[in-house]
Amino acid sequence: MFTGIVEELGRITAVENLGDSCRFRVRGPVVTEGAKHGDSIAVNGVCLTVVEHEGDEFTADVMAETLDRSSLGALTVGSRVNLERPTAVGSRLGGHIVQGHVDGTGQVLERKPSENWEIIKISLPADLSRYVVEKGSITVDGISLTVVDAGPDYFTISLIPTTLALTTLGIKQPGDPVNLEVDVVAKYVERLLASTQGADK
Repeated sequence: MFTGIVEELGRITAVENLGDSCRFRVRGPVVTEGAKHGDSIAVNGVCLTVVEHEGDEFTADVMAETLDRSSLGALTVGSRVNLERPTAVGSRLGGHIVQGHVDGTGQVLERKPSENWEIIKISLPADLSRYVVEKGSITVDGISLTVVDAGPDYFTISLIPTTLALTTLGIKQPGDPVNLEVDVVAKYVERLLASTQGADK
């Protein structure tokens, strides 16, 4: 489990096409400290498993399902990525519960800079809109964020200078894809309500 609090801005150093999958090599001095084979690291919000670790880099295999559901397939050598290790038991939950299981992708629609923050508008797939509410939580490229405004096919977020400086959202431009993970609690509530309604019939 993750919290959506990005630990560092890493970089893709190699991409190996394996046909129906690919292997990424990622540089991240912070998240690789103490890393070992089998550990999990979130890359732009996608939970990946460490295959190899050497120095300040690790490699991870990405299967076709993940490439289809996320924006990882668009990454190339030199791409910046948000990195986070799983939260430790007993540590503070700084963001919200993030699984690292991407629900879909959106696209940056526009950016509105202000003196001390910036508003970013992101497209929202129709099948995810029911889970996104004003002042609710959403994960964008692995970053735990609060929804400012929720429309039928978009939502907006407000970013402070720290988030702009230390994550990929500081460099994303209109047209760029982003990974989205909605609040898992909303999905569980929906499933439970559907089960209860079905039992009442």
